[in-house]
Amino acid sequence: MASTVSRPAPPSNVTRRLARAGGWKLAKRLIKPIPVVGTAVSLGLAGYEIRKKGLKNGLVHVGLDVIPIVGTVKNVVEMFTGDLLPDKDEKTWRRP
Repeated sequence: MASTVSRPAPPSNVTRRLARAGGWKLAKRLIKPIPVVGTAVSLGLAGYEIRKKGLKNGLVHVGLDVIPIVGTVKNVVEMFTGDLLPDKDEKTWRRP
């Protein structure tokens, strides 16, 4: 007698949809904290940026960076155009 090996049935449409939904939930959980991390880094570097750019320009720079979507757009634009807010003279903000 020949033995028959049973193969698993292909996943149904419902199973595929459930797997996709579970993957999306996992992706959303991984993506959500990123703006919080970016905000924390911006706040951590606030003193350096204010000292480097001056009080007014430094506060505007940090304020824009702390807002999640606005900060990302500003940083992408600055990659191509350079700093939007000018630094002070290098001699005045460097520590001796």
